Amino acid sequence: MNPFLEFLSHTWWLIFPLSGLAGGWARSWSRASARRHRRRVEIYQLKNRAAEAEQASQAEVLRVREAHDAVNRRWLDYELDVAKLIDFPVMSDVREPLTVAFLRAKREADGLRPATPGEITTAARLAEYRAAVVGYEVAFDVAEREARRIKDSNFTGPERERLATARKLLRIASDNAATPAERQTAYKRARRELDGLIVLPEATIAALEEKISGILDAPKAPDFHQG
Repeated sequence: MNPFLEFLSHTWWLIFPLSGLAGGWARSWSRASARRHRRRVEIYQLKNRAAEAEQASQAEVLRVREAHDAVNRRWLDYELDVAKLIDFPVMSDVREPLTVAFLRAKREADGLRPATPGEITTAARLAEYRAAVVGYEVAFDVAEREARRIKDSNFTGPERERLATARKLLRIASDNAATPAERQTAYKRARRELDGLIVLPEATIAALEEKISGILDAPKAPDFHQG
């Protein structure tokens, strides 16, 4: 008899335990494969959640930055319009605590503002920037309400007359129908009327001079006060 067949004839009973062992190996391999698959799915889901969280974070940074821009535009409405500052002088009066508070809040928000959304990488950093922008917005709201409430009432009667004169002169300075000499004279007189009453921010002066560009380089108007 073939030796192999003879071996099988004496050891046929080993088929059953070996079959069980093979089945156990198969089940173990199947469970390990299932675990590997679950792990791959979990990693994939974690990566997706991380990517979604990053996108959501950047979207929130953009939203906060837009809110920041909105308050800046409201402030520029004053800073670039000297007539508006004359109407509501508290908005440029650094002696007023509320004005100082909103300017300080603006500096803080501007200092925390990211150049790109990706610069903010932690929830704590985003929360800090959001809080600064909210503080800036609230401080500006309070200062603006107070400025609109009191208008020019902090000034004496003669000072209010000077403000009204400056307002009229600035209209002439911005009037294209006026001659260059008239506009130049009106501009200089307006600045003199405002001197000591309102400190105009540099941006306000630059915007005003740009608006009436050309007149400052025009031939000097005669000074009729000289002999």
